Amino acid sequence: MKPKYLKFKEYIDQSSNILVIQADNPDGDSLGSSIALEQILGKLNKEVDLYCAVQIPDYLKYLKAWSRVKNDLPNKIDLVIIVDTSTLNLLDKTKDFDIALIKSKPTIIIDHHDSELTIDFANLVITEDRPATGEIIYQIAKELNYEVNEEAAEALAVSILSDTIGLMTESTTSETFRIMAELVDLGVNLPRLDASRRESYQKSLELTKYKGRLLERIETYLEDRLAILIIPWEEIKTYSPMYNPSMLVLDDMRLIKNNRISVALKQYQDGRITAKIRSSLNYPYASELAESFGGGGHKYASGFKTYNYKDINELKKELVNKTNQILNKDNANI
Repeated sequence: MKPKYLKFKEYIDQSSNILVIQADNPDGDSLGSSIALEQILGKLNKEVDLYCAVQIPDYLKYLKAWSRVKNDLPNKIDLVIIVDTSTLNLLDKTKDFDIALIKSKPTIIIDHHDSELTIDFANLVITEDRPATGEIIYQIAKELNYEVNEEAAEALAVSILSDTIGLMTESTTSETFRIMAELVDLGVNLPRLDASRRESYQKSLELTKYKGRLLERIETYLEDRLAILIIPWEEIKTYSPMYNPSMLVLDDMRLIKNNRISVALKQYQDGRITAKIRSSLNYPYASELAESFGGGGHKYASGFKTYNYKDINELKKELVNKTNQILNKDNANI
């Protein structure tokens, strides 16, 4: 058994009240991992609270446990577990005094990203080169003989399916398929889960028309290998309560012929610009591009946040130049 798994068990054994945190950009992997830990550790008679500084987006609400994720810290915390991120700037929306409280507690990071660790106050870091954080959590539970009930198994399946785009990314391994088979044995009904996911993706006519306008604004560069979309503050304010505007179109951007990298940029009132980056299948460059702007993530889905650009066109120029460097370097290695 891996020494870090045994150390994880030590921290769990010594704790009664456990806080599970996901970053400011919740997705299927972070939410699924959080819910799975809540269920697995709950079976050990632990009190587990789930936290995210932002609201869970509507498209993830087919996981019924989403409503148990809170925006405020609980009164009692013995141990903090941060899932699906090792980058401090992805906890930027967590209040300063909440971060101070988190830093004062024993902290574990569980993450499958290969980006540079910037959360420097963690007592234990479990990072493995796997397609999803949920896969690591399943392995920890299996090695430590922790019970994985049906709700935990379903959450882990969502985690893995989300970050592998339905088991179709290059990072998916034969072990990933074996784990999915074991989750099915534990009670996961994949057709029913997919039907719930598709139902949650249904959108109002207003959102559908807005998506059309977003698609018309996509800009492409480098012979269509890079796609960029800019979303201004007024649209964020209007449409984010219904659906994350970036997520409305990123998959469509990846389907553009010759596309390698897609970037959705959001402009906020305070001068902040956030970027969601997605790489197309077989082009695992998202994390490299994000890291060049101080962000992080994994090879196919990453992001960054910056206050350094008063003119977003300057950021676009740098994105084009950096993407060109990455793609040319990759071509040179072929």
